[in-house]
Amino acid sequence: MQVIPIHVASEITPTDNLAKIIVNSLSCNVHDGDILVVSQKAVSKQEDRIVQLNSVSPSMLANGIASQYEKDPRIVELILEESARIVRMRNGVIIVETLCGFVCANAGVDESNVQQGYATLLPIDPDASARRLQSEISQMTSCDISVIISDTFGRPFRLGQVDCAIGVAGLKPLASYAGKTDTFGRMLRVTEIAVADEIASSAELVMGKTKLCPAAIVRGIDFAHDIPDNSKTIHHVSARAMQRPHTDDLFR
Repeated sequence: MQVIPIHVASEITPTDNLAKIIVNSLSCNVHDGDILVVSQKAVSKQEDRIVQLNSVSPSMLANGIASQYEKDPRIVELILEESARIVRMRNGVIIVETLCGFVCANAGVDESNVQQGYATLLPIDPDASARRLQSEISQMTSCDISVIISDTFGRPFRLGQVDCAIGVAGLKPLASYAGKTDTFGRMLRVTEIAVADEIASSAELVMGKTKLCPAAIVRGIDFAHDIPDNSKTIHHVSARAMQRPHTDDLFR
């Protein structure tokens, strides 16, 4: 397997053609079966999901939470606007379920790697963003690729953050081993590997947070790019399929 970083010359802006920038910044040729991992921050910037904090009017609820948790009330207001519901608030941490269904800290509202006084929001539909980039880059390169939009999430039982897939196009996000046998002949019943998350995390190892490297190509993973060439099938592939249903969630 290879992970190939894609460095760009400057920060992404809403007027940029992100697909074109990625293709023009490639240090190698694209191959059929390549998986392009693109950071959420680059996608959000290009889709103008950037908010000037001075334009935000905090509600009474936002002011109350901000006072209790020593946060900027404008950031709290954005978190509330981007959330379907609050899951937990404790020790200065706000865990929410976003409008897209992801459970994460601060609804993905982030002030890092953006101009002072601004914050970025998650893409409105990360799967649609992934499909758009897949279509545009496939046309530019004449190659059949997959795309993952990645973002950094914390984990409830382990320290440190990892990159996870919040949008996918052209690949199955999960690989089920149910019904197969292990090396001792035992039947596997519940094993399901989060392939898209593992690919996103591998790409983050070269992308980092401070390297002007908003994307990477992951090459050589045969089982990930196995969806038939059928637009209807591909459009039903979604990172949301990786969200644990509420009925199976022991912690919410």
